[in-house]
Amino acid sequence: MTKLSQGAIEALSNGSGGNDLVLQLTNIRKIEGGNGPPRFRVMMSDGHHTLSSFMLSTQLNYMAEENKLAPNCICILKRHVTNTLKDGRRVVIILEMDVIKSAEDVAGRIGDPTPYTDGQSKVSQAVPNPEPALPLQTQNRNEVNRGFTKDFGKKAPSALTSTPGGLSKVVPIASLNPYQSKWTIRARVSNKSNIRTWSNSRGNGKLFSMEIVDESGEIRVTGFNQEVDKFYSLIEVGKVYYISKCSMKMANKQFTSVKNDYEMTFNGESSVIPCEDSCDVPMVQCDFVSIGDLENRDKDAIIDIIGVCKSVDEVTRLTTKSSREVSKRTLNLMDMSGKLVTVTLWGEDAEKFDGSGQPIVAIKAAKLSDFGGRSLSASFSSTLMINPDIPEAHKLRAWFDRDGHVMEGQNLTVKGGSGGGNTNWKTLSDVKTEHLGHGEKADYYTCIATIVYLRKENCLYQACPSQECNKKVIDQQNGMFRCEKCDKEFPNFKYRLILSANIADYGDNQWVTCFQESAEAILGQNAAYLGQLKDSNEAAFDEVFQQANFNTYVFRSRVKLETYNDESRIKATVMEVKPVDHREYSKRLIMNIKKLAVQ
Repeated sequence: MTKLSQGAIEALSNGSGGNDLVLQLTNIRKIEGGNGPPRFRVMMSDGHHTLSSFMLSTQLNYMAEENKLAPNCICILKRHVTNTLKDGRRVVIILEMDVIKSAEDVAGRIGDPTPYTDGQSKVSQAVPNPEPALPLQTQNRNEVNRGFTKDFGKKAPSALTSTPGGLSKVVPIASLNPYQSKWTIRARVSNKSNIRTWSNSRGNGKLFSMEIVDESGEIRVTGFNQEVDKFYSLIEVGKVYYISKCSMKMANKQFTSVKNDYEMTFNGESSVIPCEDSCDVPMVQCDFVSIGDLENRDKDAIIDIIGVCKSVDEVTRLTTKSSREVSKRTLNLMDMSGKLVTVTLWGEDAEKFDGSGQPIVAIKAAKLSDFGGRSLSASFSSTLMINPDIPEAHKLRAWFDRDGHVMEGQNLTVKGGSGGGNTNWKTLSDVKTEHLGHGEKADYYTCIATIVYLRKENCLYQACPSQECNKKVIDQQNGMFRCEKCDKEFPNFKYRLILSANIADYGDNQWVTCFQESAEAILGQNAAYLGQLKDSNEAAFDEVFQQANFNTYVFRSRVKLETYNDESRIKATVMEVKPVDHREYSKRLIMNIKKLAVQ
């Protein structure tokens, strides 16, 4: 018969009690939580007493929902925290628990336990035991973080003195819920947003948000208006603070990727106090995904990634639809899977990033895209870490310095080139048989094909000379050219190309449209020179097109079903043209042959 931890219920009811307690579950009841996740109330027994003030943390709900917790099963309580309600009652929040013997393997209830009452608690307190409240407070702060030991109570006084005066007991983030009244957490700021403003019919305002972490979990905190003025300049990323008296509510998963069912909001009573003793609080909590596993993840998934910066591009600047200029930089990350993925950094992260020395880069909450295979983007809510002091980074650095630096890697992101990687390689017959482009969104694919015909008629047009405008201009027959979009007349124009081409491989052919850059790559001449040839030397103009025929390239194309005049047809647009790298192409063919040989 399994031996239960005698006296555990009394110790837990008094706010003490250690870890690895063996208890019997005697009853479990579901409590609906309104719009939030349900909670499960549990009654436990140590063979002598029962206590019904146990509550599963939401991350353990699956144990109840999958019927792993049934009356009479034997459990080992690995981690917990005790919260005190406004009326003085204590609730034990179960943070980690394992079932060591199922209900079917237990012959009913062990012993003849009776409900533990407050009167018994007072009797037990009469036994000499100096300062019984101390284990409660040290447990709440440290039990989840470091694990409880037999002599841990000896360290309680120093732990208490490190808590600022007047604050409630320190509890782990994982135990927070809207039903608690007095609490304090000690956590590190892992990310802090810029101040954002809004203006609508109800007035103006401003806000900022931050993410904080301790060893039990993470949570998002938001401040509005006066709280922005009060706390924003005080809080620094990477520093540890005591935080208390915030409002708790259900998290809106639309605006956060933080793994917590709740979020906090600063209010007029909130307190933020710097903590000097912070070495035991983690920098950030990450659940890293291997780059090789990105192909199995859903589009728009929010993931944590770590890799070596294999290469980095120069920073570029883009203008958004709202005429705001933003900085952008792309880099390639590689990990021990031997795969690479392109990551896009934005704003200040893009400006400040230094890829020299091939640093280890970790990104928390990057967004996964299927544009061009697989790629990642670090948004304003992501956390970028360079050479973080974490075991995963040290392990990755050792691997790269020993073996990884000589590997080329397989890129999951399409670069428009002809190398390997998951570039959605297709034959032209695949494009038709798989009905690419018939969905709600356009499809992208890469193929190797040969140009068999170029339609030179109407391949050039006179366009607006403005840098940002490529619209066709109207010849005013007075030496001026009018652009309707810009609503201006210009004394000159620029030539632009729209080239219609028929490309073919061994299985099929397809008509494609090539715009300026891709058309110039195929013809080997720029649009301005071709325009001059067309006006002055028709034979030389024709020769350019003849020379371009029967050349083979790697085409990256976009296909989409479009309807015009009640007629639907597939429109294929070439996004990029590259010469064939026969070495890489041969490698890919050999890899495909090996795959076929296994089947």
